[in-house]
Amino acid sequence: MINVALFGFGRIGQMHAENLNKNKEIKLLYVHEKIDQLSNKAKKLYGCKIEKNYNKIFNDKKVDIVFISSPTNTHIKFIEEGMKRKKTIFCEKPLDLNINKIIKTFKKIKKLRPKIQLGFNRRYDPGHFSLKKDLDKKKIGKLEKIIITSRDPAPPTTSYLKSSGGIFRDMMIHDFDLCRLYLGKDEIAEIHAFTSSFTPFYKKIKDHELAVVTMKSKKGVICVITNSRHCSFGYDQRVELFGKKGMLISGNKKENSTELFNSNQTNSQKPFLNFFIERYNDAYNIQLKELISLHKNKIKSRSTFEDGYFALKLANAAYKSLKLKKAIKI
Repeated sequence: MINVALFGFGRIGQMHAENLNKNKEIKLLYVHEKIDQLSNKAKKLYGCKIEKNYNKIFNDKKVDIVFISSPTNTHIKFIEEGMKRKKTIFCEKPLDLNINKIIKTFKKIKKLRPKIQLGFNRRYDPGHFSLKKDLDKKKIGKLEKIIITSRDPAPPTTSYLKSSGGIFRDMMIHDFDLCRLYLGKDEIAEIHAFTSSFTPFYKKIKDHELAVVTMKSKKGVICVITNSRHCSFGYDQRVELFGKKGMLISGNKKENSTELFNSNQTNSQKPFLNFFIERYNDAYNIQLKELISLHKNKIKSRSTFEDGYFALKLANAAYKSLKLKKAIKI
């Protein structure tokens, strides 16, 4: 049995706890949560130990995996504590809002080489990841354009938005990561960001309601990402890869989300109306299975600390472009 300590029992933490509890190879040993109402809920649901002193958890040799879904400003601290005790680590995105802190920890990771997996769940979505496999098989020839659409049905809570780091670091960071997945070794060379807010609320909290980013890779691939904090017809998630010989699409309905367009075939699907926990439920479970395999030394992580660093670097570049009101080189 693999013993897991979960840090954070908010919305995403509760989803992780449910998946951990369902897995027959895992025992949810601890939950670390400062809010009494949430920690009491965790104990009632799962019978786990509630420990508010995180050092006691990290010092417990019975703990094999630490699952970090606590507030962003705790991520680096908990990662470093996990590294010191040689725990297998899962951490939600973003790693931190301060890229200098990430760089310092990155140096330690290169030296200590811990087993770590980042919470870029979209890499584990069967539809989105099948695009990568089909791309590598040259089904659409040379990649020329990436188009990603991400629209939430409704914004998160005000308290969450105020501490999230903004739409590029909180929401679009997933899409930056997907672009990097599809581009492979080809790196982003230029970025231009635009935002708009039709609701005064977003200006008050210094965030943005809508965002569009255009990027160009060193090999000339164009990437277009569009985000919205609201969407009247549900959770809209689409990825399109356009190549010399055709097009691949991963859409809103997982079972039929991959579409191939070429001279012999075209296919389309209706939108699948759902929120991210339901939309990516399979992805979260696949990610957990891979984390277990990572812990057992069977595989390498599909989403690394390095991926988290470069995704945040792109998010920061988007903010710089927005401030300067022009495209910038990276």
